[in-house]
Amino acid sequence: MSQKRISVLLADDHTIVREGYKALLGGHPDIEVVGEADSGRRAVELARELSPVIVVMDIGMPMLNGMEATRQICEELPKTKVIVLSAYNDDDYLDRVIVSGAMGYLLKRSSANLLVNAIRSVSKGDFYLDDEIARRRGAGKKGKPKGIILSPREEQVLQLIAEGVANKNIADELHLSIKTIEKHRQRLMNKLHIHNTAGLTRYALVKGVIEGRTQVNSSKD
Repeated sequence: MSQKRISVLLADDHTIVREGYKALLGGHPDIEVVGEADSGRRAVELARELSPVIVVMDIGMPMLNGMEATRQICEELPKTKVIVLSAYNDDDYLDRVIVSGAMGYLLKRSSANLLVNAIRSVSKGDFYLDDEIARRRGAGKKGKPKGIILSPREEQVLQLIAEGVANKNIADELHLSIKTIEKHRQRLMNKLHIHNTAGLTRYALVKGVIEGRTQVNSSKD
């Protein structure tokens, strides 16, 4: 009787990156890539449709960042585990990923074999950290989130603000009133000790809520 393969959904907005992961994983008979997503929103849709064992999630995704996509998947599909890929190595960022529900965290500069190891480990229910981070924090230890933690809604609003979306359009996107969006914006500024949209945008860039290539319009403070 053949062993059941680990089904994997790849979520990255770069086609060449997804193709690279797919080629890598295709060389392992116990792993099967069942879908590919080029945005956070599409990743959530495909996760619902395919119920993969593992989602490999790039954190810097358009149309719903990887952090929020991870939160939604973990909340709706408890049997699906998410491994986050990120360029960020700081503890604050890792803690936010843990809060979102991810079971694995790898740096993009890690070796390809580490991704295979992470998929196998997380599929068994283990928490998996990149070797570089594990040496600093202790492998498999989630720890208590430290620093400023934004709520899922605050993450959504921050991403849209940093992408240059106007309050009215944010309200339409999230099905909220403009007044509620204005309150979220002010709460973000108070929590982060930031006083304008440009500052929120810089924070979003530093923390990986959006990527540097995102076109932003910070003229409306």
